[in-house]
Amino acid sequence: MRENGPDPLSIVSRAELIELVRRDRTQNLTIALANGAFDLLHVGHIRYLEGAKREADRLVVAINSDKSVRGLKGPSRPILPETDRAELVSALRAVDYVVTPLLELLKPDVHCKGTDYTVDTVPERETVRAYGGRIAIVGDPKDHSTTDLLSRLK
Repeated sequence: MRENGPDPLSIVSRAELIELVRRDRTQNLTIALANGAFDLLHVGHIRYLEGAKREADRLVVAINSDKSVRGLKGPSRPILPETDRAELVSALRAVDYVVTPLLELLKPDVHCKGTDYTVDTVPERETVRAYGGRIAIVGDPKDHSTTDLLSRLK
C-alpha cells in the first residue's frame, strides 16, 4: 500500500472504481478527476497530475481511448496504446486510480483540467456543474506537449 493510495498498479475497471470511490467517500475523502491522452509522458503531464492531486484526497485519472486520441490528435496518434498509457500513468505517485473516461458515472468532487483551458472553456463544465462539482485548472503553462516534442524529433 502506498502512502497516498492503493498499490502502484492502480488500473481498475469501472465497477471496481465505483466501489473504491464509494469506500473512499464513506471515509469522507474527496475525489478529483483528471483526464487526457498522456501519450509520451512529459513534465507538463507530471505537473498537471500533481496539481490535480492537491485538489482532493484521491486522484482518479481517465485515459482517453486510442480512438479518441486519433480523433483529437490525428491518424498518427497515439504513439503508445491505451493500455501502455494507463500503466505509465498509474505508476506516478500522484495517481490513485486509473480508468477510461467516466465523468458522469463517477461525479468527482473536483474535475481537473490543464492550463490550456479556463473554467468556462472546459468541455465537461455543464456536466460537472449539473451534479454540483467544481472545476479546477491545474498544472503549469502549456509550453510542453507531445505534439511539440514529436515535431522537434522530426
